[in-house]
Amino acid sequence: MLHPDLKNARARRLPEHGLAEATSLAAALPGLEVVGGEVVRLPKLLPGTLFGTGKVAEIAARLKELDIGLVLIDGPVTPVQQRNLEKEWGVKLLDRTGLILEIFADRARTREGVLQVELAALSYQRTRLVRAWTHLERQRGGLGFVGGPGETQIESDRRAIDDQVVRIKRQLDKVAKTRELHRAARRKVPFPLVALVGYTNAGKSTLFNRITGAEVLVKDMLFATLDPTMRGMEMPDGRKVILSDTVGFISDLPTQLVAAFRATLEEVLEADLILHVRDISHPESAEQAADVADILTSLGVRSETPQFEVWNKLDLVDETARAALVGKAATSDRIFALSAITGQGLPDLLTAVSGAFELSRSDAELSLDFSMGRAHAWLHAEGVIEEETLTDTGWQLRVRWTERQEAAYRAL
Repeated sequence: MLHPDLKNARARRLPEHGLAEATSLAAALPGLEVVGGEVVRLPKLLPGTLFGTGKVAEIAARLKELDIGLVLIDGPVTPVQQRNLEKEWGVKLLDRTGLILEIFADRARTREGVLQVELAALSYQRTRLVRAWTHLERQRGGLGFVGGPGETQIESDRRAIDDQVVRIKRQLDKVAKTRELHRAARRKVPFPLVALVGYTNAGKSTLFNRITGAEVLVKDMLFATLDPTMRGMEMPDGRKVILSDTVGFISDLPTQLVAAFRATLEEVLEADLILHVRDISHPESAEQAADVADILTSLGVRSETPQFEVWNKLDLVDETARAALVGKAATSDRIFALSAITGQGLPDLLTAVSGAFELSRSDAELSLDFSMGRAHAWLHAEGVIEEETLTDTGWQLRVRWTERQEAAYRAL
């Protein structure tokens, strides 16, 4: 595992922590054993080989000595650099984007997830055909005047990839329409949507399971959750909400994946409340939080959508630091320090979630005639009626409801 560190580059995090994260990424891929890692300091990036000739030769000798078959570079590598380095080192090479794509391909379970990964992989492969085909001068034939000069192999492969991309996008459009129907149906259900977001391995799925009693895969591993999971649940005060667990974010997330998983993350765009889960025990928790904020902004999450910060993994912090974190969180009504493993601090979060929706309720006066019995029954079932008067023609009501409940009522 090699982590290039460009001199004078404005990096958000320390290169040693970047290398550690990249190593964890590699460990998340089954069958891959990382035998070593190194931060490579670079005065500048060389367009042909990324590293200088001396460093390329030094790494080549070490790879031969250790009998390495795969080199991972934690950063972007151009197709030309990849081709040249593979030739020099005699190994297969994967950059950060390629590694994340491999992990996503291994983890995706739903049809939409599989299609999105395939689409992202095709977009990535299309730019790297130069590596696969070194015989670009070879022409595929034409007969007589019909065929003309023929076409290069790379043009043929590029067209084949474009055809696959079109096919997958059509399939994804169908899935997206189905998801929109589901969302439209859910909008009629007056339950607020709460989305868990955060850096990968921040403990979102553990918190999701702790709150809902679900059994979503939990593992101390990057990208343990890829496909979104949703559960209806009842809060301590009896209020019902829908909780959504989403794919974890990561710094320098490949642009192909941001675009491909936009549909999956639409649940976050629809959310009434976002819980930003942070691994508060991580040495770069603040930098991870900044990365998450950047990605949420790029996805188009509305600034007015309320957000709570959840400082998770208190159980991994020493007692003195834990007391300081709990005290600091107590000074804000939007920060909650807790442990999803032990349950410490969880009741305060749940109370605040319920309270967030209580604050957003408004009063309204309604006049219903007797022909609107279904709407009258629905309002009673939702428990939003504050005062009711029977008239000669129907009911005069004063209700207190959320925006979502009002929208659902109007749609009846």
